[in-house]
Amino acid sequence: MHQMQKILIAFGANLQTGEFSLAQTLTAAAQALVTADVRVTAMSRLFASPCFPAGAGPDYVNAAAVLETSLTPRALLAHLHAVEVEFRRERLLRWGRRTLDLDLLAMGDLVLPDLATQTEWRNLPPQEQPLKVPATLILPHPRLQDRAFVLVPLADIAPDWRHPVLNLTVTQMLKTLKPADIRAVTPL
Repeated sequence: MHQMQKILIAFGANLQTGEFSLAQTLTAAAQALVTADVRVTAMSRLFASPCFPAGAGPDYVNAAAVLETSLTPRALLAHLHAVEVEFRRERLLRWGRRTLDLDLLAMGDLVLPDLATQTEWRNLPPQEQPLKVPATLILPHPRLQDRAFVLVPLADIAPDWRHPVLNLTVTQMLKTLKPADIRAVTPL
């Protein structure tokens, strides 16, 4: 058993499942995450966000949560993927439409698998990002600092979390984004 640590995750959905609205899906997914080893300690408001990348489908509902867990990073990622499957997530197309997307953003101040790999993926040119999939878990998530739909919900619940590589808080990372991108992420 590992020591309990704070975890940041992002939620997203832009494809309705059965009778659930997108907002209901995210709320139900947060409840489905809870186990003997996983506890949700904070949940952001729900936000409407433009589809990313533009034109890839309907707009999203996004949120973020703080978890506590004793699971290893890979075991937690497997748990997140299992919850996605419960909500009929199919991984057919990178950055495609999804009934539920749960992204592991950070586990405390862990940098995985190592600083060089995290830096390589964080600096991946934009045209390569939709084409390449990492073979291993990378933490912190290499794109979190670039995305208003991640940072705006995170600012609700963890504004002072500091990126262990960039040494910037969520609030500071948010200030580096285009104001129009931030305004496009609106509370439901």
